[in-house]
Parts: sequence; structure tokens; C-alpha cells
Amino acid sequence: MTRLSVNINKIATLRNSRGGHVPSVKTATIKCQEFGAQGITVHPRPDERHITRKDVYEIKPLITTEFNIEGYPGEDFLRMVTEVQPDQVTLVPDSETQLTSDHGWNTWEHLGFLKDVILRLKQSGIRTSIFVDPDERMVEGAAEIKTDRIELYTEPYATLYPIDRNKAIEPFVRAAKLADSLGIDINAGHDLSLENLNFMYHKIPNLKEVSIGHALIADALYLGLEITIQKYLECLK
Repeated sequence: MTRLSVNINKIATLRNSRGGHVPSVKTATIKCQEFGAQGITVHPRPDERHITRKDVYEIKPLITTEFNIEGYPGEDFLRMVTEVQPDQVTLVPDSETQLTSDHGWNTWEHLGFLKDVILRLKQSGIRTSIFVDPDERMVEGAAEIKTDRIELYTEPYATLYPIDRNKAIEPFVRAAKLADSLGIDINAGHDLSLENLNFMYHKIPNLKEVSIGHALIADALYLGLEITIQKYLECLK
């Protein structure tokens, strides 16, 4: 079974654009789970342009499924996640000013740093995942780091999918097969949508989790949140 984790960053972005508490990140957390989401993902950034540190602490008691926190593993981030104790932390190589994630880790270049971070998180009882491109060499590095999971960065797949979906999925299938052979579980995320999700699911049946935010929240503007979550869940059958 592939779990659907809803990234609620865009809810916070909309709230922050006006100030105040509407739409409510806490209500969104509750409703996403009520409507069938099997996890909640957030990606707090240092400038707090969407999810804030306060949000992270406030929604933790509301999560009855799984809580995944993404972010660059700076000291402030690591202190926060060890206090909050989410089910999973996904490490991304984003700079402080980056608009959105646009590449995975060079696992060999940052091997020592990531090893130390992974060990620290595991000692706190937190499952670990590393954001990587569908590059077999980077997957091999992830195995050296001893992460529990990798999250495949799927924007290249989403971009090529309308042109040649079989070509688009090829490197992801290879990376997933290698990860599986190395004992690493596989997540995926970035630009996955109702258009391209089901095809990836069928080509990579050992996916543990997909994290989807931007497209899902955009679809919810037209379809409603409950119907949208159900449609995404249908893609994972």
C-alpha cells in the first residue's frame, strides 16, 4: 500500500498572505485526515513564508496518522524535530531563500554530514528519509548514509510525462529497484498530480509514500478538499 501524505504548506501560504488565522492550518490538518489522507507533511523554512515553527508544534497533537517534517538539517531545524518527534523527517538540500525544492542531495559529497544527522535522528526514534534525484549513484550513497528511506524528486518525471511517459519513468524505476535491493524504502514527491500519479504507482509498486501539496491544494479549489483527496487515493489503487 502506498500512503498519501498531504503537504499543507499552501494552506499556510494563503493564510500568511492576509494575516490572521484563515484558512486554518489546524483545521486543514484535521480535515485532510478525516477525508482519508494517511499522513500530513509540512516543510517549515527559516523565513516562515508558509508553515511556521508555531504551526509545527500546534498541529502535532492533531495528527492521528503520520507526521512528516521536511527541511534542511540546520541546528534550529534539528532541535525542533527532536522536540516535536514526528514519525518521519525528510532531509532536503534547500538553501534558506529557495522558492521550492528543485534537486536532491549529492549523497557522496555530503556523506559525513548526512551520516551524523541521520544517526542523531535515529537516536531520537525518528524515521529518516533523504531527498534524492533518480540517480543510481546517489541511491548508493544513501545506502552508505544508512537512511531508512529515500524520497525520489519527481519534477523531471512530471515535466516529461505529457511528452513520453515511459521515458519519463525509466530512471525512477531503476533507482527504485536499486534502493529496494539495498534495503532502502522509497517515497516520492514534487509535482505529482492526478494526471501522472497512477502511472508512477503502477510502475513503482513498492512506493511507501507520496507527498503531494501544490497540485492537490490547487485541485481542491475546484473540486473541494474531500473529493480531491479521494481522487488522489483512487490513483493509488
